[in-house]
Amino acid sequence: MILTVTLNTALDLTYRVPALTPHASHRVTQVIERPGGKGLNVARVLAALGYETVATGFAGGATGSVLRDLLAATPVRDELVGTAGPTRRTVAIVDASTGDTTQLNEPGPTVTADEWTAFRTRFTELLDGAAAVALCGSLPPGIHVGAYADLVRLSRAAGVPVLLDTSGEPLRRGIAARPDLVKPNADELAQLTGSRDPLRATHDARGRGARAVVSSLGPEGLLAATPEGLWRATPPAAVKGNPTGAGDSAVAGLLSGLVDKAPWPERLARAVALSAATVLSPVAGEFDPTAYGDLLPRVKVTAESRAA
Repeated sequence: MILTVTLNTALDLTYRVPALTPHASHRVTQVIERPGGKGLNVARVLAALGYETVATGFAGGATGSVLRDLLAATPVRDELVGTAGPTRRTVAIVDASTGDTTQLNEPGPTVTADEWTAFRTRFTELLDGAAAVALCGSLPPGIHVGAYADLVRLSRAAGVPVLLDTSGEPLRRGIAARPDLVKPNADELAQLTGSRDPLRATHDARGRGARAVVSSLGPEGLLAATPEGLWRATPPAAVKGNPTGAGDSAVAGLLSGLVDKAPWPERLARAVALSAATVLSPVAGEFDPTAYGDLLPRVKVTAESRAA
């Protein structure tokens, strides 16, 4: 099974309005509730692809109960740990006239030392039998910035390949713990390395401890620095739609390739195709299976020269 970790889960609310106008009242034409947070998004995509998936992290309060009820309706196994504080909400407001999305993210509950200890114990237990683990998203208040580094070390000690997808200081500390793969976007990569040149920054990030670095370049696809070389993967054409969750679908593609022991070009093709199919999906954060099947064989993966 594949284990995903979402320390700062969320109840995702999507409101669709005809047009978003500042300082005005709006009639909401559609409301969608989903279990959210990066790791849960990854888990749902993996489950839709047919992989056995277990989700852990934190959930608490009334919003946490709703989240768990929604998760129970999916094939993802719920191994979330309870918190006294309520799970956060994220609100996405979709402007139907433009397709633009405005995102409002709450900070999350303050996790106590006892709750962190309980999670760490459960995480260690779940590593037994895991084929891979993904550590995803922001840290809620109360959890120290080295938390992901700790979880990377626990995963490595258990012999489980680990992917890290976070940002800022948690990424800086986590990458030094030598995860098998990190997946920053262009801004996170620049913040980590100080370089805006994607090729140089991706190569530099790998030198900081990760076995492989796959950086997301938005509509331009992915750039990967791996033990087998440098690769660029691009979609066959630009796609228009809602990019919410596209990066998480890319992580799911990379994880599926990892557990299947697929060569890097195939892993990257899966990630790019899933990401584009998520942008094309009528429901934010889910992928269009037909589009995925059409895009996958047409993703272009090329070897790159080593960064200077």
